[in-house]
Amino acid sequence: MSRLPLCRARDLAADSPPPRRWLVESLWAERAVGILGGEPKCGKSLLALDIAVAVASGLPCLRRFAVEKPGRVLLYAAEDSLPVVRERLDGIASAAGTTLSALDLFVITAATLRLDTETDRGRLEETVRQARPRLLVLDPFVRLHAIDENAAGEVAPLLGYLRRLERTYETAVLLVHHVRKGAAKLRGGQALRGSSELHAWGDSNLYLRRRGDTLRLAVEHRAAAALNDLFLRFPAPGQPLSLEIVDEPGGEPAPDRVAPASAATTPDQRVWAALAAASTPVALSDLRQSCRIRTSTLCAILNALTAEGTVRKTAAGYTVVR
Repeated sequence: MSRLPLCRARDLAADSPPPRRWLVESLWAERAVGILGGEPKCGKSLLALDIAVAVASGLPCLRRFAVEKPGRVLLYAAEDSLPVVRERLDGIASAAGTTLSALDLFVITAATLRLDTETDRGRLEETVRQARPRLLVLDPFVRLHAIDENAAGEVAPLLGYLRRLERTYETAVLLVHHVRKGAAKLRGGQALRGSSELHAWGDSNLYLRRRGDTLRLAVEHRAAAALNDLFLRFPAPGQPLSLEIVDEPGGEPAPDRVAPASAATTPDQRVWAALAAASTPVALSDLRQSCRIRTSTLCAILNALTAEGTVRKTAAGYTVVR
């Protein structure tokens, strides 16, 4: 029996790795597979469509994040009717300053697509082989199979199949997925429903959380630094149906543009402003005094921020994760 090939560590190539290339700058790496996750009704599908329109048009995603090399997009929307998909794409294209007729975007119109069946896997692969998309969007994962999502042995082959599509046809894969119930205090990847294989699989992952009318978007990458969290909101009535970035949603300061403490009005805003303005950890007693709120309220806010991963508790006090 032949042995596996060996190489001395000193003889390994010393060339620096190639620079990270982006499909959508800072949001999705080129040829990345990954998850766009979130609870129901938090804008997951709208964000997936915004990314699809950006890649197909070459226009900035969310009107901010550049697409260097646009290309064809394949989209399968399993939960929405085709007229609803058309309406949403029209709205996003309008907000982006383009039209559907200008987009290199194709919608898979099959009534069902089951990635746990050999027939449908073959049909999807043949479609990708012929279309050669830059991006394949599948929304949502739960409608693409009848397996046990909690069983790693059942989930891994499906994810392995999608990874093979990426490597064989050089296409990025964006998989929309739900988070589990009662996971509001877990970090994005930990909150995903089903096996931990889903979180580990992603090269680029996006996580949406909803607080009232505000959406909070967390970004993570396997091989690149992540953005600070972004805040999004749904459009006003009468405006095109597309998400937009806001720097101070509902008065809440975004991590990269913090309002002064004097401008914050709610307890959550005052706590965040005080922490963001501090260059060193802030003790609980100092936070309570500066924010003028009860200890029980302050602890509840700090626990929520710590669970989200935006604030870290140290021996000296609390500090923003920058």
